[in-house]
Amino acid sequence: MYQYTEFDRQFIRARAAQFRDQLERHLAGQLPDELFRPLRLQNGWYVQRHAPMARIAVPYGELSSRQLRALARVAREFDLQDAGTPNERGGFGHFTTRHNCQFNWIPLERSADVMELLAEADLHGVQTSGNCIRNVTTDALAGIAPDEIVDPRPYAELLRQWSTLHPEFAFLPRKFKVAITGATDDRAVIAWHDVGLQLLRDDAGQVGFRVLVGGGMGRTPIIATEVAAFVPWQRILVFLEAVVRVYNLHGRRDNIYKARIKILVKALGEQFIREVHAEYEALLADGAPELPQAELDRVAANFVAPVTEAAPPAHAVDADAPKAYTRWLERNVHAHRLAGYRAVTLSLKRAGQAPGDVTADQMDRAAELAERFSHGELRVTHDQNLLLPWVAEHELRALWLAAREDGFATPNIGLLTDMIACPGGDLCSLANARSLPIAAAIRERFEDLDALYELGDLDLHISGCMNSCGHHHTGHIGILGVDKDGSEWFQVTVAGSDGSLANGPAAAGKVIGPSFAADEVPDVVEALVEVYRAERQAGERFVDTVRRLGIAPLRAAADAVRRSTAAAEA
Repeated sequence: MYQYTEFDRQFIRARAAQFRDQLERHLAGQLPDELFRPLRLQNGWYVQRHAPMARIAVPYGELSSRQLRALARVAREFDLQDAGTPNERGGFGHFTTRHNCQFNWIPLERSADVMELLAEADLHGVQTSGNCIRNVTTDALAGIAPDEIVDPRPYAELLRQWSTLHPEFAFLPRKFKVAITGATDDRAVIAWHDVGLQLLRDDAGQVGFRVLVGGGMGRTPIIATEVAAFVPWQRILVFLEAVVRVYNLHGRRDNIYKARIKILVKALGEQFIREVHAEYEALLADGAPELPQAELDRVAANFVAPVTEAAPPAHAVDADAPKAYTRWLERNVHAHRLAGYRAVTLSLKRAGQAPGDVTADQMDRAAELAERFSHGELRVTHDQNLLLPWVAEHELRALWLAAREDGFATPNIGLLTDMIACPGGDLCSLANARSLPIAAAIRERFEDLDALYELGDLDLHISGCMNSCGHHHTGHIGILGVDKDGSEWFQVTVAGSDGSLANGPAAAGKVIGPSFAADEVPDVVEALVEVYRAERQAGERFVDTVRRLGIAPLRAAADAVRRSTAAAEA
């Protein structure tokens, strides 16, 4: 994983000291809220429904066990309510779909203490909020995936260093998110980002980028447009500067709902592409520097792999091995580029706990597992789990036993209960509805593992509002909280895709009808599942069956739930 340089450490410590001065002046009444607000946002501090929310960056998803212990300490010592007494949901962190960790109960007056503690562990909140280029995300299997063409992490780090405090891009019309993949399979969801970058090699073996621009979810889900088929890696920063300059010039600042670059790309069409290429050529003609090989080598050298050679082969799994273990091997253990190694997902989806949530004690235990089995390294996944990237095959059984004891061994990765969900109305001031009770009710309905395995792969995503932090658009089943005259209702979609090979080209799910009351949602999900059970053909996953049938049978099943509810209330 990336090793911070002394310059990196000086930067984030100076940033923490700067924020302490800003906070003290604000608390003393010398810096009014309208001036303090953009300063705290630049460091990842929001004010949410009940308390400030801190969003901590985990660049390209990589965490050391030392860093995870620092996050655990923040949860234990700072994520509290009312004079240090933990509330019913305090003392935890929440991992998001974009490689961030959020805390929801830290008093603002203690925020500078948190920043200084995190800086000691090479962590910060820079680029996690505000109208800037946000934290660059990538594949949780970056650097270890067998299908990887080029390791995206050094390029992601170059983008991070280039975009941090870039004076021209600090106050864009709206937030700006970049995702990058270097593998055959897109596990970074690049088509749904403001800029999606796909690393390629041309016929001569030279590395470059396919550039997609204008993807996004929210009120208007749009798939990104290809703006360049191949940009040499040495020129990618120049090309991205052209993209963001055109956005900065034409992006709307009069309407927050129309300010994202996706709206501009859709409005301008081919004109947007022409203007980007014209700006790109003008920058090159003006002497914009290309990235030298030495700079890439410098950054790449800071990604130190703890393992470089194959591990001893593992013994075959015993025929009488526990069913829970063989299921875990099937669902939670993933292929690795190095012989004798595997990547292993630690499931954060367990009964009684919101998807992506992890307590201070659980973070400490996950850090222990990383130190014992993965050379002290973890990854945050897009699906709100943790991943150990360097597990020797011969230690899998021991890891399973330890992970099971700590509650991380639920063998449900890729199944319905491995759902994505945002914090929703329980915590977020933007939410229209509470997403977490819906997630809990669905999990309770589908807690039988045998039934889950019989269903197979099924992505269920839940968002509490149109901001789409739960990526409901990409779910095989998507659930969106909406407000109707002050009441919580939920819209249901089917057949969405994140753009991975398994799910096919990126696509937004289709709405199956009017919204449902909260207590109807588990019944609706079960009704959709029953249609699949009745109609599937051999080898079909849920999403394949839905695409073959169309949404009419699913709409009819969901309508039957609504009629049943109405009849019961009559």
